[in-house]
Amino acid sequence: MFLTTRFFVSMGALVALFALSFGWGFLMPIAQTIGLVLLALVLSDVLILYQAVKIPSCTRSHAKILSLNCENEININIAYDGKLLLTGVLIDELPYQLQKRDFKVHLKLASNKPLHVNYNITPKERGIFNFGNINLLIKSALGLVERRIKYHQQSDVAVYPSILEMKQYELMAFSKISVLQGIKKIRRLGHSYEFEQIKEYVPGDDYRSINWKATSRQQHLMVNHYEDERAQQIYCLLDKGRSMRMPFYGLSLLDYAINTSLVISNVALLKSDRPGIVTFDHKLHQFLKADSRRQQLHRILELLYKEQEGQTEAHFDLLYTMLQRMIKGRSLLFLFTNFESNYHLRRAIPFLRKIGKQHLLVVVVFENTEISKYSAQPVQNLQDIYNQTIASQFIFDKKAIVEEIKQYGIQTIYTKPEELSLQTLNKYLELKARGLI
Repeated sequence: MFLTTRFFVSMGALVALFALSFGWGFLMPIAQTIGLVLLALVLSDVLILYQAVKIPSCTRSHAKILSLNCENEININIAYDGKLLLTGVLIDELPYQLQKRDFKVHLKLASNKPLHVNYNITPKERGIFNFGNINLLIKSALGLVERRIKYHQQSDVAVYPSILEMKQYELMAFSKISVLQGIKKIRRLGHSYEFEQIKEYVPGDDYRSINWKATSRQQHLMVNHYEDERAQQIYCLLDKGRSMRMPFYGLSLLDYAINTSLVISNVALLKSDRPGIVTFDHKLHQFLKADSRRQQLHRILELLYKEQEGQTEAHFDLLYTMLQRMIKGRSLLFLFTNFESNYHLRRAIPFLRKIGKQHLLVVVVFENTEISKYSAQPVQNLQDIYNQTIASQFIFDKKAIVEEIKQYGIQTIYTKPEELSLQTLNKYLELKARGLI
């Protein structure tokens, strides 16, 4: 039981009235009468809350698993069939990872009018999130006393790489709707090798695909139709070194890479390709062989869920040796890493060139958006000029790193962390459309 603000205001006024009665004696009986009335009201309020009020029922519901860096809806359902009108405050004990200690919802409870409280949370790390009890503080119309009702609704829920983001990009993998929300429609420069069927010619078909033998038999134009080559190996190579610990908007670069790997793997399965995953730093951590079976996406999800950043530098010589031994046949490789200096790049570039000769390698380089944002701010004093000059040098060095990688014929993606999934999916669709894999 808690005493409300209304109670303390009333008591404060009563104390002031008793104090005044020392100077004006006629106020003493009035103060005593008001004190007795206040005491009676408090006792009546306690009896109402603990005897006359029927306790509402309250339950919490949410998805079985939550998605990283996405808004996940949490639902709380309250049912009350008592006769008295109540006001209250709902306090949900949120997981400590959210660091939100002031969550409360004010509500009114009327007879046979169920309430639905919905709110969203955005997890910024993977792992187990523990929801605690639900606390409902109710007051009667008198509002002098507040009763807390505790509902034991503890539940553990796992936060996985973003399944919601994966679903968002799922439909965009198809050419007819690939122009939505920034997904580029790539003009096909030729066709891939897999023959699909012969169809009647319609305006807009490539006249170079006319099948003259079928045309002579049918007495009207017939064309060969081709489809994207299937069953190609698509590997996401995740650098777990310390350079991938850098945070942007609450997520590390590895978290962004993990979300994007899930998106690309799902799209690859929809296009009948075979996705796989490799994680490494100074040693090989995980190798999931490329496969196109239904269980592959679940395996990828479970593998990515457990990955964490390391404390050491990534060894690209180890990566080259491992790829040479474990991946047979030409594959499309997306390498998610973060080169912050030319020295770091020059140590890795000999091995990247060797990998690029055997596979189609795409190196993802992250733009430091915090430095870019700082360099664009207006200058206030001489110190700002020095700082922004250094920031501009960092930006120039990062772009020079990207250009140097391109000079060796290696495909690159230079992107902001929050746009990684979009840019990587664009590159995958582009490479498929141009038949480069």
